[in-house]
Amino acid sequence: QVQLVESGGGLVQPGGSLRLSCVASGSIFSIDAMGWFRQAPGKQRELVAIITNGVTTNYLDSVKGRFTISRDNTKNTVYLQMNSLKPDDTAVYYCYADLQTTSDVRYHGWGQGTQVTVFS
Repeated sequence: QVQLVESGGGLVQPGGSLRLSCVASGSIFSIDAMGWFRQAPGKQRELVAIITNGVTTNYLDSVKGRFTISRDNTKNTVYLQMNSLKPDDTAVYYCYADLQTTSDVRYHGWGQGTQVTVFS
């Protein structure tokens, strides 16, 4: 069993900042990648940022320079620092993990999501 639990969403005005956190817990042997997806109403879920092996990062073009993903391997936690938020960033943000369980099973999954709303 693996659980991904997000926190840190909320309401913010344009130009504001939020920091999302996600903790992975359960029967985890190793984590290859953690990241964040988002889904706005009526739109497909899209990859926002991902960090692999704790070093390599990739970002959605529209968030480059504004969002920063980081990871604490000792806590199985991934963060997303979101600055200069825009109304277009409004969405449910989902934590993602690609990991190996202690039963030698590859797991890909998302958390329950946390709402981020940017409003004037």
